[in-house]
Amino acid sequence: MKMKQNPKNILIQMRKKFNNLNFILEYFKERRTSATILLVALFFGLGVYIGFNQRPEINKVVNISGKETAVATEADFSPFWKVWNSINEKYPNAIKTTDQNKIYGAISGLVGSLNDPYSVFFNPDDAKLFEDDIQGSFGGIGMEIGMKDKVLTVIAPLKNTPAYKADIKSGDKILKIDNLVTSGMSVEKAIKLIRGDVGTTVTLTIFREGDQDPKEIKIVRDIINIPTLDTELRKDGIFVIKLYSFSANSADLFRNALKEFSTSKSDKLLLDLRGNPGGYLDAAVSMSSWFLEGGKTVVTEDYGNNLKPKIYRSQGYNVFSDKLKFVILIDSGSASASEILAGAMQDYKKAILVGDKSFGKGSVQEVVKVTPDTILKITVAKWLTPNGNSISEKGLTPDYEVLFTKKDIENKVDPQLNKAVELLLK
Repeated sequence: MKMKQNPKNILIQMRKKFNNLNFILEYFKERRTSATILLVALFFGLGVYIGFNQRPEINKVVNISGKETAVATEADFSPFWKVWNSINEKYPNAIKTTDQNKIYGAISGLVGSLNDPYSVFFNPDDAKLFEDDIQGSFGGIGMEIGMKDKVLTVIAPLKNTPAYKADIKSGDKILKIDNLVTSGMSVEKAIKLIRGDVGTTVTLTIFREGDQDPKEIKIVRDIINIPTLDTELRKDGIFVIKLYSFSANSADLFRNALKEFSTSKSDKLLLDLRGNPGGYLDAAVSMSSWFLEGGKTVVTEDYGNNLKPKIYRSQGYNVFSDKLKFVILIDSGSASASEILAGAMQDYKKAILVGDKSFGKGSVQEVVKVTPDTILKITVAKWLTPNGNSISEKGLTPDYEVLFTKKDIENKVDPQLNKAVELLLK
């Protein structure tokens, strides 16, 4: 016979069973959560493994970091990473360089792909040289150089400098600097090699058009102070302004020269820009303004890519009448600001150009500070004459093309000057 249970005891037993069931449920719930976490961790690890093996090889070898945001591109970077790793793994002298130097080399190659001799990346050593260059005087030989048809070429020797006295000429091809061949050498590298301590010697191997063989020219370096301007009133009444560079003070000197011309009572002006490698754009605009009405276009900076061009206009001094007889001499050493001034005068028919085709240095560079000790000098625009002709692509073709012959040089005859004089005295 069963005994009747106390209701209180029944309630206690039921509560124990409920607690046990809750314990079991919590247990399985915890196990399920752990299993879920385990599965998530497993798939995450698998994803990391697959991603690691699929990403470029370089990321598995070195840690390359940067603050700049990557640019979306469809270019295939895998060859770059493969070469990087091959250098690290196979090249016996790889230890002699650093990852940072390899990055600098890669950037230089990237800029070189533009095929523009005026766009250049400067590593720390070259950046210091570039900054020293724009600060003032330096030890060198006194000539402007550039790239012409991918060959290192003399734009112009500067008056009374060691290069000028050594008979370096505009258009000379520089084949070697000391014992280093210049093929594939950048302009900046060449400048670095040509400059040096005052009193030391640099040997240039030069090829000049018309010669059969190259020749070596030894030049002693000196402090270079760039000349600006000379004037002369010839006996035949022609007033000559010889402008050597567009320096910071050249616009003021040119204004003074024009005052001297006005007081001479001459109406025949000869501006000699031969061998003038250029300089300050503002100086060229200011000089042009003496001959043009206000607002006339002197030069246009064409930025392409649907960007708005920048137009430099005459300041409108325009002090000369139509009776002015004006001839400008140019040659292959006339570049940059020289071409801007001469191009504007030619397009507006203010002057007749005589001589040889100009160098064709008609591009605008911007300096970008990449890091505290590296610089990118990159072409951002091209200069166009008022008629829209690209200076960098064509240079300027004179109205009267007159070339020097070897016989002219030997006899010290200047056929270009003679032609200019002939036109002015007509």
